[in-house]
Amino acid sequence: MTQQNVVVSETKTGINSGGSTITVAQKPPAAPGYIPIPRRRILKNLEINGGQRINTWIDSMRASSPTHVKSTPSLAEEYNSWILRHPSALDMFEQIMDASKGKQIVMFLDYDGTLSPIVDDPDRALMSESMRKTVRQLARCFPTAIVTGRCIDKVYNFVRLAELYYAGSHGMDIKGPTKESKYNKNKKAEEILFQPAREFVPMINEVYEQLVEKTKLTPGARVENHKFCASVHFRCVEEKRWVELAEQVKSVIKEYPKLRLTQGRKVLEIRPAIKWDKGKALEFLLESLGFANCNDVFPVYIGDDRTDEDAFKKLRDRGQGFGILVSKFPKDTTASYSLQEPNEVMDFLQRLVEWKKVSTRSRSRV
Repeated sequence: MTQQNVVVSETKTGINSGGSTITVAQKPPAAPGYIPIPRRRILKNLEINGGQRINTWIDSMRASSPTHVKSTPSLAEEYNSWILRHPSALDMFEQIMDASKGKQIVMFLDYDGTLSPIVDDPDRALMSESMRKTVRQLARCFPTAIVTGRCIDKVYNFVRLAELYYAGSHGMDIKGPTKESKYNKNKKAEEILFQPAREFVPMINEVYEQLVEKTKLTPGARVENHKFCASVHFRCVEEKRWVELAEQVKSVIKEYPKLRLTQGRKVLEIRPAIKWDKGKALEFLLESLGFANCNDVFPVYIGDDRTDEDAFKKLRDRGQGFGILVSKFPKDTTASYSLQEPNEVMDFLQRLVEWKKVSTRSRSRV
């Protein structure tokens, strides 16, 4: 990995599950290479060729919208079947805690739809003060990271907790705590900067400007620049204009074979075509904390979006910890458990904090 992309502080101390110092990984994962996608396949993936593929893409955009889910007996039956496979993390709390005994819990949290409600205006996706207080308490008990598609500066302005790790732009911009905490004894000792897609910043800026220009006549369309990726929100766009918006986005992206298009909840996302995602970010943060090859770590990842599936899958592949999907509706997921909305996320985190306090008091009596 080139020095251009990674800066790691010279400090070598970290914290293990017992609270003693450890050596922080000095060599981050190897530099992610480009995903080898032939240009012909890129065009196919973007559905440039033919109305049938455009219609398929529009169907996918509809499927990502909870407003299209109507309550029917068949849906209720589907949900009941789904919840058996992905039970509520609140209902299964004791079993989850039993599985974590003797291990260091590390928390990973998405932002939008997890810590804050999904709203029409992305700039107004504010977390409540009670949620902020809960996450602050959580970080006092366990190493905690925010992993989001948003620009790292914007999500930090929302969360405003310096004791956390932050991974913005789908994990392509990672920074460690800048405030002393239990898991960061020496102030700034864990401060790291990892940017595997730094060379793409000028390209993303260029694409952002073009997308703003292309979509300006589509009412409700919103384009955001997240530094290492860009997003086009269609939550406020009338469905009859989705085809128009899709054509606008494709007309820009088809000229950039080193970028790829993905989709989240009512958002189209343009990212560098490199082998890096939220799952890789989770792995990098675990390594930075000294848990690269440890059997006594228990990562918990909570998220609501398709992009969080990379992290869920990573945990399943590692055979450690578990993922929790935040959703009121059945979705294909590799997460083990589910929660319905941010309020349930807060309830789960508060129970986790209380469990930690009780277990700490119990150990102190022994």
